[in-house]
Amino acid sequence: MLPIIFGLLLSSVVSSNAAALSTVTLDYGTFTGLTNTTNGIIYFRGIRYADPPIGELRWRAPVSPPSTHLGDVNATALGFACIDTTQQGSGATTNEDCLFGNVFVPIDTTETSKLPVVVFFHGGGFETGRSGDAPPENIVLGSQKPVIFVTFDYRLGQFGFLAGTPVLQSGQLNAGLLDQRAALEWVQIYISKFGGDPSQVTIWGQSAGAASIMFHLMAEGGENKNLFHQAMGDSPPLIYLPHYTDPYVEDLFTQYAGLAGCGSSGNGPAIMACLRAAPTDTLALAGKQTLANRTSTSYPIAPIADGIFLRERPVEAFRNGHFVRVPVLFGSNTNEGANWSAELPNPNANTSSPGATETTVYNFIAGQYATFTEASFQPAIRYYYPLADYNGSFSLQGQQIYGEMRFICTALMIAAAVREAGMKTYEYHWDNPNLSSNSDHGSELAAFFDGAEVFDPATEALVIAMRQYWTSFATSGRPVAENSTSWTESGSDGSPRILLHPGDVVMEKVSESLTERCAFWHSLASEIAT
Repeated sequence: MLPIIFGLLLSSVVSSNAAALSTVTLDYGTFTGLTNTTNGIIYFRGIRYADPPIGELRWRAPVSPPSTHLGDVNATALGFACIDTTQQGSGATTNEDCLFGNVFVPIDTTETSKLPVVVFFHGGGFETGRSGDAPPENIVLGSQKPVIFVTFDYRLGQFGFLAGTPVLQSGQLNAGLLDQRAALEWVQIYISKFGGDPSQVTIWGQSAGAASIMFHLMAEGGENKNLFHQAMGDSPPLIYLPHYTDPYVEDLFTQYAGLAGCGSSGNGPAIMACLRAAPTDTLALAGKQTLANRTSTSYPIAPIADGIFLRERPVEAFRNGHFVRVPVLFGSNTNEGANWSAELPNPNANTSSPGATETTVYNFIAGQYATFTEASFQPAIRYYYPLADYNGSFSLQGQQIYGEMRFICTALMIAAAVREAGMKTYEYHWDNPNLSSNSDHGSELAAFFDGAEVFDPATEALVIAMRQYWTSFATSGRPVAENSTSWTESGSDGSPRILLHPGDVVMEKVSESLTERCAFWHSLASEIAT
């Protein structure tokens, strides 16, 4: 009942101050949002936070705040989302000019309210996704205390993460992560105008968004820029993170530039000049075609180790203590590895294809981690993931391997390292067989962003508790939910963690066998470039 009661309270206290807050003046424009007196939220959508990253600004750090005064802006509708790598051109709601943010404020907020702030970065493998996939209602109305919710779009795929020597020679690597950094700097400068407290910022993300949170924790050697004060991550992936000069990265660049019609333009700067002069749709189509040539790999165009923003790979950074010291809340789902292999076009890497073999499982994993060796695969399946444990199913075997090495072990690694550094750490395990998505990757998002979806009673109670856990961590530093289990801190092994299961929310111990399997994967960090 809390979200409904809170919403009714908010809608009943519309004051002159709140009405005034529906229009916010920044030093580069005045933005008028949409005030919803029914649910008690003021929606500021489509706020430009940087100049359009087009033409000469392609593959460069964003220019933020915007360099041109925007005048009076109607901020009631979402801005363009960034172009997915799967698209062959701009769409009705996507564009290369896509660096927009959204601020969602409780209706009785004033400029002096100093409310805690949650900044959310969407997932999608750094190749897809948009801020519009994270509507604010369940977060703002599901919080026991007032909170401001903020989302941003950032450049994706070839627009945000094209890498290689030519990009470094004439631009910046990991432009999409630099977009996110600019967004966090924007929050520090401007969120007080919306009634937020820049000293109470919690960053949050799911999947690639959670990887982003991990990267911001370890960015620039873990130097604390005071851009955030707590961090949350749902299913953080340990992605393949080669160096920008790695043949894998250089080959991707060469292939992409050729498909965009710039491969024969001359040296690196000349190729980049050609790419910057190309039509948006040409660049989009070349990205789609590049993916079509990577039939064994999910999301090949992603962040890389650039030596500047990402100076180390995650396992190394967290082992060495090179990360920002802030409290964290991280976790993962039971079936993180489900369905990934089944989506691959190459039957030799698709463990759901007829006639799948041990080699198919290896090809699947090696397709995601290009330097993973057969010599390391053999002890994995012999000692840690024997086929007999999966009833002879290569699909289930590959699913478990991938889910743990990429997602589950990563959440445990971050939680353990942060706790070892003396900060508060909360770890979770989502397990919900009641949903059609089971406990697959991303299924927990139903608790936060599925609007007014009606769940079975046990799941309904669970998702209400989860909204309170996540938002109370942001507002108080401790995840608390009414009428639910007390969530205790995790130790230096990531244990205990809370089990989020409908009708059975309890603290559970991380098994020794899972700890051993995670230690095995992290011992291969240099080999699989994680």
